[in-house]
Order: sequence, then structure tokens, then C-alpha cells
Amino acid sequence: MPLVYQQNINATTKIAVWHITEEEDFFLQQVPLKREISHWHKRLQHLAGRLLLKEMYPDFPLRLIQIADTKKPFLEDEPFHFSISHCGDYAAAIVSKSFRAGVDVELLNEKIGQIQHKFIFKHELKALHRQSAMPENKMLTLIWSVKESVFKWWGNGNVDFKKDIKLKTITGNPEQGSIHCIFKKEHELIVHYLYFNNNFLTWVLTAK
Repeated sequence: MPLVYQQNINATTKIAVWHITEEEDFFLQQVPLKREISHWHKRLQHLAGRLLLKEMYPDFPLRLIQIADTKKPFLEDEPFHFSISHCGDYAAAIVSKSFRAGVDVELLNEKIGQIQHKFIFKHELKALHRQSAMPENKMLTLIWSVKESVFKWWGNGNVDFKKDIKLKTITGNPEQGSIHCIFKKEHELIVHYLYFNNNFLTWVLTAK
């Protein structure tokens, strides 16, 4: 079983990562495919994310998942709050009974510097570099992943990654730590990160 990472964050919240090495039939025997996804690899990613929900909470009602206009999956009345991400051959999910959550998994991107102007101000990047000796492409991949987690935590769309998500401080080391950020000038968030196999896993939790 390629469950490469799992953590009980607190009494009601779990996070996990799946390394996708199986054929599609493996997943279809365990979880439903509710919508048409034409690309075979995107289907595998979709199915692996759903399977993670069941791995963490066997009673998770997969068939009741709905998709909001913002493309965020959700359950009516939110008996579970959850977030799913996938990148390359990895899928990640976070599930909580008590907290609003967002998760992202992001493969180290060697070319991310070409688009950094779209999601981070130069002064923000310089400030974070002063706090961490992380190589620039690694730092930029982390920043993008952090902002993706915040975006998924928010779940309501209409987010300018550059203007609405301001990163203030980074605590920890290049492999594991957290980033303090301000969302839309009013929400203070702590986004945690873990680096593994050239990927960043990031997640954020707040009270519902």
C-alpha cells in the first residue's frame, strides 16, 4: 500500500499522502468515480484522493460529495470538512470533523521563477529569504503551495494570490516548518509544510 505519509494532527483531524503506483481497477474496486474524467492520469489522481478519505475515515460518505461552483468538493452540513490535492504521482487529503482545512501537494518546480511575479511581491520574497536559506526555486514552490492551501481553505474563489495572501514569517527549516500569513487583511493563518521526495505538502486549519 503506497500510503507514504499519514498524521493525526489532532483528535479530529488527519492528513495523508498516497503515492500513485496502481492501475485504475485497484481504485475502482474501492471508491466510485462519480464524474467523467477523460484523461487517464487525472482519473487516477481523482480516485487516489477519494481513497485517501476512506483510508483516514472509513465512514466517510464519498457518494454524498458535491462540487461547489468554485470547484471545491464539499459535504452538505459538513459532517467532515476536507480538502484534496494532487500533483504528478501523488495525492494528498486532509479530513477534519472540527476544523476548516486546506491542503496542497506540489512538485518542486525548476521553472517557477518565470511566473513568480504573478503570486509574490519582491519584498515579501526577500524577507522570507532572510529567514530561511532555502534555494530560490524551492522557496518559490513552497510559497505557491502555501497559497494554494489557503485558497482551498477559503473555498469561495475570488482570491488574488499576490494581493490577498501575504506571507510574513517562516519558522523551521527547509524540510519542515510553518509560515505565518495574512489572508484578505483580516485572517491570520499558520500554514504548515513538509518536504518529501521533491514535493511540498502544505496544510492549514482553523476553527469552523
